[in-house]
Amino acid sequence: MRGTGKNRLCTPVLAAILVASAGMAGCASTTDMQKLQAQVDTATADAQAAKTEAAEAKALAQKAMSTADDAKATSDATEAKIDRMFKKAMYK
Repeated sequence: MRGTGKNRLCTPVLAAILVASAGMAGCASTTDMQKLQAQVDTATADAQAAKTEAAEAKALAQKAMSTADDAKATSDATEAKIDRMFKKAMYK
């Protein structure tokens, strides 16, 4: 037995209601899309700002490294000069 007439009618109607409600829930309104686009634009701007700050930090770090290298070279030269002066004083 396949079921009564009421059940045969109810199943397609119920399926249609489920499909319609699922379709409506999946649709985004223009306002939703505008909000999403605003969020994307904000995230893009934030990412670009972070990229710029990172580039500035990298440049500053490279400058600091260069200054440290110069200071080490000066220190090494001074140490060598002091060693020469000490050895010269010891030979006298």
